[in-house]
Amino acid sequence: MKALLPSPSSSSQIPPWLIILFYRRHLCTSSTSFPPIIPQTESHHVEFTKNHVVDVLLSHRNDPDSAYRYFQTARQQRSFIHTKSDPFFVLLHILVTSSIHQHKAQRLLDYYASSDSGPSANVVFNGLVNCGKAFDFDLNPRVFNFLINSCVKAGRLNDAIDCFNGILEHGIMPWVPIMNKLLKILVRQDMIGVARDLYNDVVSRGIDFYDCGTVHILMSACVKEGKMEEAVKLFEEGKMNGIKLDAGLYSLCVYVACKEQNIRLGLELLEEIKDSGWVPSEGTYTNIITACVKQGNMVEALRLKDEMLSNGHQMNLVVATSLMKGYHVQGNLSSAWDLFDKLSEYGLTPNKVTYAVIIEGCCKNGNVQKALEVYRQMKLAGIKPNVYVEHSLIKGFLSVNLLDEAMNVFDGAINLGTANVFIYNSIIAWFCKKGLIDKAQNIWDKMVDNGVLPSITSYNNMILGNCRNGNMDRALKLFSELPKRNLKANVITYSILIDGYFRKGDADKAENMFNQMSSSGIFPTDYTFNTVISGMSKVGKTSEAKDLLKQIVAGGLLLPTCMSYNSLIDGFLKEDDVNSALTVYREMCDSGISPDVVTYTTLIDGFCKSNNIDLALKMLNEMRNREIKLDVIAYAVLIDGFCKRRDMKSASELFDEILQVGLSPNQFVYNSMLSGLRNVNNMEEALVLRDRMISEGVSCDLETYTTLIDGLLKDGKIVLASDLFTEMLGKGIMPDDITYTVLVQGLCNKGQVENAYNILEEMCKKSITPSVLIYNTLIAGYFKDGNLQEAFRLHDEMLDKGLTPDDTTYDILISGTLKENSLDLGISMPQ
Repeated sequence: MKALLPSPSSSSQIPPWLIILFYRRHLCTSSTSFPPIIPQTESHHVEFTKNHVVDVLLSHRNDPDSAYRYFQTARQQRSFIHTKSDPFFVLLHILVTSSIHQHKAQRLLDYYASSDSGPSANVVFNGLVNCGKAFDFDLNPRVFNFLINSCVKAGRLNDAIDCFNGILEHGIMPWVPIMNKLLKILVRQDMIGVARDLYNDVVSRGIDFYDCGTVHILMSACVKEGKMEEAVKLFEEGKMNGIKLDAGLYSLCVYVACKEQNIRLGLELLEEIKDSGWVPSEGTYTNIITACVKQGNMVEALRLKDEMLSNGHQMNLVVATSLMKGYHVQGNLSSAWDLFDKLSEYGLTPNKVTYAVIIEGCCKNGNVQKALEVYRQMKLAGIKPNVYVEHSLIKGFLSVNLLDEAMNVFDGAINLGTANVFIYNSIIAWFCKKGLIDKAQNIWDKMVDNGVLPSITSYNNMILGNCRNGNMDRALKLFSELPKRNLKANVITYSILIDGYFRKGDADKAENMFNQMSSSGIFPTDYTFNTVISGMSKVGKTSEAKDLLKQIVAGGLLLPTCMSYNSLIDGFLKEDDVNSALTVYREMCDSGISPDVVTYTTLIDGFCKSNNIDLALKMLNEMRNREIKLDVIAYAVLIDGFCKRRDMKSASELFDEILQVGLSPNQFVYNSMLSGLRNVNNMEEALVLRDRMISEGVSCDLETYTTLIDGLLKDGKIVLASDLFTEMLGKGIMPDDITYTVLVQGLCNKGQVENAYNILEEMCKKSITPSVLIYNTLIAGYFKDGNLQEAFRLHDEMLDKGLTPDDTTYDILISGTLKENSLDLGISMPQ
C-alpha cells in the first residue's frame, strides 16, 4: 500500500509528546484493520493534497471515526487549503451513513454556515451531488436537509431557499420538520410570497409529504395578509390530501371562517371538531359566537354560549361584551343591561370596550340617562373614557335634544384632549340641522383653535346649514375654501349646493353646479339625480324633470326609485296637474316599482287640496289593498281633508283609528281637528279636544290658539277667548297677522269696536303693520256704530301707512257694510 504519511516539510514540526498521545488515543478507539493515521515527525513528509485526502477518506468510508479524525488532522495543515471542496463533501457523505455520526455532519455544516468566508450553499450543494455521483455515494436526503437546516439557523435564507429548490430538482425528499422550519422563518421575515411558492412547488410535484404544521404555517401567513379564502383553500387541500389535521388547525380555520363571516362553514367545522372527539377551545367558541352576533343571529350565539359553558369553559369578557352588543342592536336593551349586571357573578370586570358598548346601546335606544349613569360608573372605576364613549354620549344626548348634557361631555372631551374631528362634526351637524348656524360657527372656530383640522364632512355640514338657512353666498365661500385646506369637494358637497340653489328657486345656478361637478370628474349618485329631479319639480319644471328622468334611465345612469317618482307626483300636484300626477303613478306601478307610504300620502294630500276627495279615498283603498300601513302624516292629510269639507264624522273615525293602531296624533292632527270643530261651531268639543291634546303632551302652538280664539269669539265667548289670548302670551307665543285679524274681526262682530281698535293700536306699538282686512273690519264696525268720522279717519290712516284700499274698502265706504266672508287660517300640510 502507498505510504500514508510521507515526511513532512521542514516547516511542519510536531512535538514527540503529541505523537505519543495520538497513538494512545488511536489504539484505544480504533477497531479497524487499517493502519493508524498518525502525525509524522521530521523523518516523514506528508503531502496533504486534495486528491490524497479524498483517497484516504474513501479508504475509510466504512470507518466514519477514522475518516473524521483524519479530516480534522488534514484541515490543520497549511498545505491543505481547500477545506470546503471534495474532501469536505466526501466526509459529509461518510458521516451521514452512520446514525451515531450524523450529528458530526450537522455540526460541520453549522460551522460552515456560520462562517463568513465559506462558499455559497449552491457550491456546497452541487459539491455534495457531484461527489456522490463521482464516488458512488447515495444522495442521502439527510445531508441535504442538514445543509438547509444549517443555513436557516445561520439566517442565510436565500441559501436555504436555493438548497430547497435544489433538492426538489434532484428528486430528493425534503424533511417535513426542516421544511416547516424554513417556511416559518420566511413567514416571520415577511417573505410570505416566497414561502407560498416553495409550498406550491412541493404540491405541484405531487409530493404530499407535508404535515399539519405545514398547513398551519401557510394558513397563518394567509391570515397575516388578509387572504382568508386562500387560507380556507389550504385547509381543504390538506384534508383532501389525507393530512391528519389537529384541533389547533380546525380552530384556526374556524377563526378564518368567522373573519369572513362564513358562519355556515364555521358551524360545520365546529361539528367536525366535536365529531373528532375534541372539546372546542374557549377561543373557538368566542370566535364563532362573536361572528353570529355580528350577523344578528342572537339565537345561535346564545345557544353556543350555553354549549361553551356546559363544556367546562368559563364565560369571558369578549363573549359577554359581544352579546351585549347583539342585544342592544336588536333593541333589547334590558337583556344587555341584565348581562352587564351579571358580570360580577362570572368573576368578570368590565373594561373600556364593555363600558363603550353598553353606553352606545343606551344612547341608541334612547335611554341617555342610563348611559350617563354608566359613564359615571366607568369613571369611578378608574377607567378613562375614550373618544368612542364620549362620541356615543354626545350623539345620544343630541338625539333627544339634551344640548346642555351633550355640551358638558363635549367640554370634558376638550379638557382631556380627546375631542377629535368626529366629535366636533357631530356638534356642528346638530346646530346646522337646527338652523343655528352661528352656534355651529362657534364650534368650528373652537375646533380650529384647538388644532383639529376640519374634514370634508365638517365643510359639508357647514355648507348644508347655510344652504338650509338660504345663505348661499356663505355656503359658496366655504366651498371655495376647500382647495386651501387640501380638501376636495365630493359628490355630497355638490349635491348639497345643488339642493340649496333649488330651494332658493334658482334652477340655473343649480344646473351650473351640476355641470361643475361633472367637469370635476365626480360622477353623480342616485341621491344627486333625485335631488335634481326633486328640485326641478319644486321650481315648476316638473315636465322637464320627468323628461330628464327618462333620459337618465335610458342612459343606464340611474335605476328609478320610489323617491324619483314621488318627486314628480308631488311636483305635478303642486302645479294642480292631477292627471299628470296620476300618469306618473301608473308609470311607476307599470315599471314594477311599488309605491310606498310617501307616494300615497302625497297623492291623498294633493287630491284633498284640489277637492278631489273621491280620488283621495280611492288611493286610501289601494294603499290598504297593498297592505301599506298608514303613518301619522298619512292620517293627518286625510283628517285635514275631511275637516276642510266639514265632514267631522269621517275625520273623527280616522282620529280614533290613529289611536287604535298604536300611533299618537301629532300637533298637525290636533290643529286640523280643532279647525274642523270650529268650522261646524262645536267649540265645546274643541275645548275638550284641546285638554286632551295637552294631557297627551302635545304642545299648543300659535295656530292652536288662533283657531280656538276665532271659534270662541264667533261663539260670543269673549272672556274665554281673552283668557286664551293671555295664556298664549304668557307662554311666549307672539300673535301674528292672522291672530290679530281674528281678534279684530271677532270683537267687531260682537260690537266690541273700541276693544278691536285697541288691538290695532297694540299692533302699531309693536311696529306691526295691520293688513287691509283689519282696517276694512274696523271701518265697517265704525260705520255700523254710526261713527263715520272714525271710519274715514281709518281710511286716511291706511293711505298714510302705504296700504292700498281694495274693492271691499270702497264697498264699505259706499254702502256702510262689510260683506260676510270667512277667514281662511291657511292650514297646510308640511312637506
